[in-house]
Amino acid sequence: MEIIRLAIVDDHEIFRKGLRVILNEIDELKVVGEAQNGHELFEILKHHEIDVILMDIRMPIMDGIEATKKVVEKYPHIKVIALTMFEEISYFNQMVEAGADGFLLKKTNKDELSRAINQVMMDENYFSEEFMSNVNKTQRPKSRLINIELTEREQEILEFICKGMSNAEISKFLGISARTIDGHRAHLLEKTGAKNSPHLVMFAIKNGLIQA
Repeated sequence: MEIIRLAIVDDHEIFRKGLRVILNEIDELKVVGEAQNGHELFEILKHHEIDVILMDIRMPIMDGIEATKKVVEKYPHIKVIALTMFEEISYFNQMVEAGADGFLLKKTNKDELSRAINQVMMDENYFSEEFMSNVNKTQRPKSRLINIELTEREQEILEFICKGMSNAEISKFLGISARTIDGHRAHLLEKTGAKNSPHLVMFAIKNGLIQA
């Protein structure tokens, strides 16, 4: 089993230390660095190989949005999961644009942390269902703002993607192959003009393509 190397970036030391303890209890994970802002993160990246960064959004000196943009530019192989709170929903679109691979609420648990990290390591995205439900409630318009014809199956899969379900989870739930889901996902990206799954989710919510 290959160890997944992590960095935690958050300006609250108590939160960082607590998260580190939880993550190091998971066999395949190892926290190799902590930073209190984006500037400190890049010092860590000069000296350590990192697979996944757990990134706070609001930090002094260099915030999570700017840091994520720079990570994507300089270290495109590194996955970034945004750590967020309900009141930071307004930052969702900015973190998607910056290139975040996933979103977790700070009140998450060990099982969800493990699931999210493993999911982004498989080149998928992870969205906390509770967080995305709140994003949908606050950003979704009352009616569709754009007329895009989706098949019943495409609509169904879009709903699941926006709930943060992985291909494997959707495949198991619907009883169809992961390859078929990939095909539907590709059609959704083409129809919406979204460049990846996070942009698809953002587009779907902003344009009222999913149910409340």
